[in-house]
Amino acid sequence: MRAERDVQLRKLKTVRGQIEGLIKMVEEDRYCLDISNQLMASISILKNINKDVLTAHLKGCVKESYGKSEEEIEEKIEEINSIINKLSK
Repeated sequence: MRAERDVQLRKLKTVRGQIEGLIKMVEEDRYCLDISNQLMASISILKNINKDVLTAHLKGCVKESYGKSEEEIEEKIEEINSIINKLSK
């Protein structure tokens, strides 16, 4: 995450703006499909951010675990597996 921090923060702030827009759309009783399209756009950005975070984790934390004990490496693998399992639900 270190190298991509500013990029991810910008994306998260974009999603925050979209969520604020969604709240306003619901309050104004806007057309359902317009709200749905905005929701899908927000979800898409969040999925993209998550992919970037997981990639950064693999390139940073997991890579750094090499050369450590087998137990520490296994722990990192289990962390990734846990996230992958959540993504498939």
